Formats: sequence, structure tokens, C-alpha cells
Amino acid sequence: MSASNPLVVSNPAPPERIVCLTEESTETLYLLGEQDRIVGISGFTVRPAIARKEKPKVSAFLSAKTEKIIDLKPDLVIGFSDLQADIAAELVRRGLNVMIFNQRSISEILNMILMLSSIVGAEEKGRELLGQYSQRITELQSIASNTAVKPKVYFEEWDDPLISGIRWVSEVVQVAGGIDCFPELSVESLGKNRIIANNDEVIERNPDIILGSWCGKKFRPEKVAAREGWHEIKAVQNQELHEIKSVNILQPGPAALTDGLEQIHAIVKSWGDKQ
Repeated sequence: MSASNPLVVSNPAPPERIVCLTEESTETLYLLGEQDRIVGISGFTVRPAIARKEKPKVSAFLSAKTEKIIDLKPDLVIGFSDLQADIAAELVRRGLNVMIFNQRSISEILNMILMLSSIVGAEEKGRELLGQYSQRITELQSIASNTAVKPKVYFEEWDDPLISGIRWVSEVVQVAGGIDCFPELSVESLGKNRIIANNDEVIERNPDIILGSWCGKKFRPEKVAAREGWHEIKAVQNQELHEIKSVNILQPGPAALTDGLEQIHAIVKSWGDKQ
């Protein structure tokens, strides 16, 4: 290379224009105080509420407005899981930088938060958040370990067909002091692999508490209680059927470790106080 045409190397800098294809990355960036970097969000974003007012909506969960995203000139697009693989592939083919997180457990959620904070140059704030979440998780685990009687908990993510909770939900239930009725299904990442084919399986496992979080629609405890044979279940007999809003538990991000965890803990504690 000639002296008259030297190579110009700019100083590396965090991405300035970020598109978030799912809610948890948006919520995390707001918690880090880095929301000004966000130029586009998912239309399903609820947390934080202000994001819906401030940021353009450029995607659903399984689809995205590719041209609109390109027009925003992002230097990073953040998505979640294999379910957004096709969206990611199209954006990569169009020349964009894309990062797909695949967190499925509490530990992986914490790692996602730390990694994202590092990417935007806010690692110190990210570690502060992790410290807060980890401390509360440890506190609740200590309470649970010293509790003699723990409730069996059936978490229902969908009602037709019945789909039980995913891994991070199962772990949150355990941290909150409950025992997941279907731990063997929780390790399956796809909903189709967590289908409970026979309703009688829930009756046989006889949960003390039923938690419902039907993604996209309101949980109807009266319909659950009216299912054939479910009057035999302790949770139905004792009216221990509770809704956890999907926005608070079905997103693998801060919400599940804060509001979702605290709500489930309160339900479990209330059950224990009655024993």
C-alpha cells in the first residue's frame, strides 16, 4: 500500500443503531440505560411500556419487515432462538450484522444480559443487574431449601393442546419454592415437544397449584377447572388456579427473573401459609 493511500483504522465502538426483534433485548437495553441505541423493536414488546411509544415496530415473532429494518440502517440486529433463524438469514444476506441469542435457562438468561451489556459498553451496569438478580435468587433458594412441604406446580403455557412450561419457567418455579410437575418436558425448547397428549397425566400428577400463562390470550381458570376429571386435582379443589401474565414469564429476560419470579413466589408462599 502506498504512503499516499494509508490504511485508516477507526477506533472500535459499540453499536449505535440496534434493532431488537424480541422484547427481552429491548427491556435489557432500557435497564442498562442504553435505550437511545434502539432504533426498532418487536410489535409484541410490552416491557417497558415507553418503548412502544418511542420506537418503530419492525417485526412480529416469526416475521419481520425486512425493508423497514434495512431503511433504519442498524449496525446490529438482535434476535432470539432458532424460531427467528429465517429472519436472521435474510437480514444477513442483505448485509446486516445479526446476533441471535438462544437462552433457555436462568443461567443462560443471566449470561445473555452480561453479554449484551458488554456489547454496548455497559458491562459494569450489567454486572450490577446480575448481582441484584442473583442475590434475590439465592435468597429464595435458601427459603425453599428450609421449607418442609413444597407444592407440586403445573404450569400451562397453552390450553389446546396442553403445553407445559419451558426450562426457565420450570427453574423459576423451583426457585420460588415449588416442584415442577413435568420437569422432563421442560428441557424441550419447542412447544410441540412439550405437549401433554393425555389430560389424565395432569390428573395423575395431582398438582397443588396450577399456573396458567396462555401466550396471547387470557387464562381462564373456570375452563381449566371444568375439564373432565380435573375436579379430582387438589389445585382445583382448593381453588389454587392462578394466571401469570405471559409478558412476565414467557420472555427469557429480566421480567422472568423479577416480576414473574416474585409472583410465583407469592403464590407458593400463600399456599404454604394455608398448610
